[in-house]
Amino acid sequence: MKLSKLALIAALACGTYAGNAFADQSNDIQLVSHCAAAACDCGEPACGCESMNLDCGCGDNSCDGGCAVGCDSGCDSACGVGSCLDDCGLFGDCCLGDPYTLFGEHCGWSAGGWVQMGYHSKGNGLFNSRPDELQLHQAWLYAEKAIDTSNGFDIGGRIDYLYGTDSQDTQAFGTGTGYDNDWDNGPDYGHALPQLYLEMGYGDLSVKLGNFYTIIGWEVVGATGNFFYSHAYTMYNSEPFTHTGALATYNASDDLTVWGGYTTGWDSGFNDNGDSFLGGFSAGLTDDLTFIYTTTFGRFGEARYGADERGYMHSIIADYAVSDSLEYIIQSDFLDTEDVNGATVRETFGINQYLIKTLNDCWAVGGRFEWWNADLAAGNASDVYALTLGANYKPHANVMVRPEIRFDWDDDQIAGLEDGDDQTTFGIDTIFTF
Repeated sequence: MKLSKLALIAALACGTYAGNAFADQSNDIQLVSHCAAAACDCGEPACGCESMNLDCGCGDNSCDGGCAVGCDSGCDSACGVGSCLDDCGLFGDCCLGDPYTLFGEHCGWSAGGWVQMGYHSKGNGLFNSRPDELQLHQAWLYAEKAIDTSNGFDIGGRIDYLYGTDSQDTQAFGTGTGYDNDWDNGPDYGHALPQLYLEMGYGDLSVKLGNFYTIIGWEVVGATGNFFYSHAYTMYNSEPFTHTGALATYNASDDLTVWGGYTTGWDSGFNDNGDSFLGGFSAGLTDDLTFIYTTTFGRFGEARYGADERGYMHSIIADYAVSDSLEYIIQSDFLDTEDVNGATVRETFGINQYLIKTLNDCWAVGGRFEWWNADLAAGNASDVYALTLGANYKPHANVMVRPEIRFDWDDDQIAGLEDGDDQTTFGIDTIFTF
């Protein structure tokens, strides 16, 4: 019945204004890049897209100096093997072109998806739950119609479907009996329908109605929205993944966006599982600095942790573009909840820091350092630390490879570390988009 209603909405949408493609919680990994807008030609590179080698006898290697070092500029002979590795260079010019799409658009609706497969040597219980084996994390399909309110009222929506090991953490698990909780294929693989919503808008105001991803936090469920293969403890343990309800978005100006709405708890699907406020704002303080505050408070779930959990949490994020190719993000989350008797259910505090360096449109490297402090209902308290170093490599516009090495250490084992106090994990995944 729900799918039939969605089909009816799609038919009606053919008579509305066509929307531009959009992404919930970002369906593309956004990397800072000074080459993003340049039409890189390896024979005649654009300014700022030249080979990173500055010792080819060409001075400052600037366009003004008339010495843009291309891959056919003779650097190999002048500076030794490896100065220009191939047509686009390891860290020089990178010419990916446009990605291929499988479905395209029809009546303003677009569809796509991705396949994520990965391997990690050890598990930490944060999505990556099957260590030492190749697994299908996400086989993802979505269909959406983005609203376009430039000419007045418009209506759209989105539906997402997921199969893989990540489905167990993406189903409506907040109730324990959510509508897709029994869509399992064995103990680890299964199906999930994490988003199904209608969106309406007029001018600078839009409203989502249905089941949608949270606005809280920096990391997201969809693999294409994250720099790293693994996830932070804060994201997995202290933040909601999805909400059901209504969420309004108001673009007050080019630099200020405000959110506010009502949800039925955390990760509840279409079950009436709680009553909570969801909101916040995103403000561009300068051209290089964005400040984001998001919060939710109220009843988070009648079935969470065997109690009627209620309380408050917020996430504060500062995103700073240090340069055209270097991005620094710091995030602080606070969560404080109790049960109906006033006993502590979860009290957590976390600080995550990310530093991402874009080398070109093919390569980026980054680091993440996290401190997560938890005081849980069972009386367990812990300080968890994690350092992750990784890279993003795009050999093709539709392919992303993300190797990483991660170091975790903990006061005890409540965080799920296999080896007790410390653990070193190698992981790598590949994402194919279509």
